Amino acid sequence: MSTIRIVQGSASAPTKMASYDAALADAGVENYNLVAVSSVIPADVDVEAVGTAPDLGPAGERLTVVEARATTAGPGQVSAALAWSRSADRGPGLFYEVADETDSDDVEHRVLEGLAAGQELRDWEFGDSSVAVEHSQAEAGIYTTSLVLAVYGESEPIC
Repeated sequence: MSTIRIVQGSASAPTKMASYDAALADAGVENYNLVAVSSVIPADVDVEAVGTAPDLGPAGERLTVVEARATTAGPGQVSAALAWSRSADRGPGLFYEVADETDSDDVEHRVLEGLAAGQELRDWEFGDSSVAVEHSQAEAGIYTTSLVLAVYGESEPIC
């Protein structure tokens, strides 16, 4: 694994799960089985915000991710944010995620506060922080999901 890709998407659909699946499609990762991990970035790995994932391998395989995701039944709004920072000299780093039925400014503020708190827990010297935010308005009578994912490497076989 040499790259962690930051992808994001939003979508609406008639059910909660369908809106999540459609948001995954908007981010380019709908054909994988996602395995969530906590939020540590390994040393010597690139982090690249790409928006939509490229082809990461065969359908049905496993993708390791850190996920910020929120779904709401409209009317309303939904936002997801993922922030990250690396220690100096390509050392380890952190992701922090926040998602809620709120506006994009709120989740961005909260995710950066969380990242700062996580940085204080570690003896690493951190560089600049980055953040990706996805926001969507939800119309009445449908579900809407917004998500931001950090996708670790490419897919791997499950069995």
